[in-house]
Amino acid sequence: MLTAQEVKRQALLLGADDVGIGSLDRFEGAPPEMDPRFLFPEARSIICLLFRIPRGLVRGLEEGTNFFQYPSMGYGGINEVFAPTVLYELGRYIEDSGWEAAIFRNTGGRGSISDMTGAKGRELSPELHHEDVNIGSETTPVERSLQGSQAVRPGLPPPDVFIHFRLGAYVCGLGEIGYSKMFLSSRFGPLNRQAFILTDAPLESDPLYDGPQLCNRCKACVADCPGGCISKDEETGIEIAGRRISWGKLDEWSCFAYYLGAAKSSNPFVSDSLYGRLEGGEEIRNGKKRIKPDEYAELNRCINESYPLEPGGYNPPKCSGCLRSCYASLERRGVLQNSFANRFRRKGAWKINLNG
Repeated sequence: MLTAQEVKRQALLLGADDVGIGSLDRFEGAPPEMDPRFLFPEARSIICLLFRIPRGLVRGLEEGTNFFQYPSMGYGGINEVFAPTVLYELGRYIEDSGWEAAIFRNTGGRGSISDMTGAKGRELSPELHHEDVNIGSETTPVERSLQGSQAVRPGLPPPDVFIHFRLGAYVCGLGEIGYSKMFLSSRFGPLNRQAFILTDAPLESDPLYDGPQLCNRCKACVADCPGGCISKDEETGIEIAGRRISWGKLDEWSCFAYYLGAAKSSNPFVSDSLYGRLEGGEEIRNGKKRIKPDEYAELNRCINESYPLEPGGYNPPKCSGCLRSCYASLERRGVLQNSFANRFRRKGAWKINLNG
């Protein structure tokens, strides 16, 4: 009989940095479009493989001297190369033991509802506006959710059902959801990516995380967000796994814009002349404007002139709060299991002087 200990040992040997196992009934309360029980009704267990983002990959961001190693290796490299390889090999191991393994890598933008806002219906992907060679210079919006998707049987959600990755990691006992809505690993804080396997093997579940409090609502993520995209006071959340979990209300469209560098204070590549071409440009420059969906494409084009964006969406974050400032806060409090000889943040977070 295949055991949870054997699966975990094999996953770590193959390259995962942490592994958690949860029972599928913990997803009670999740939206049907994000409930993995519809993906594999006979599954007994969900396995979360957690991959660290090496701290050194965000060193250039912290120093303000290199912006591409993190998205290239710590984001795209894990999602597109490393995690799928480990998933494939662990799936083979499980199936060689006589149990089915439904592997689930990070895809994004493949559901009947938006994986960005949860909205149903047509929603464009702010990351994936790109130049289409077939229609010249027109900006081609890529859908964040699938259109016209229909359920194949009564009682089923329309395809593609996808796993809410942060909730999946939570129900597998690997950490908490932070105020920023980032998943905080008990070992690596926000510096992690996840991938999953659903299996009909009856594996022993791990308990939900009950260690030292990771997110203490310090709200460093709020204070250091260059666009003020996370509410300081208003929260939202969900009932799942018998618990209420919540996070700060996030303005998703503004988050995408300021992540890519809409605010001058966090973008060393953009010139002031850009803002004169944008409606509300001065507000955008100062991180004060809320970005609406119909405003994003033009802003995206302008940012792209100063630092070309990747069509696949793995773009450098020109911001600080939810990744670097959160990590620095967790490390300072000593709550992460993975420790270093030297602190990550050795001086204050940099900001470009708007009056300089």
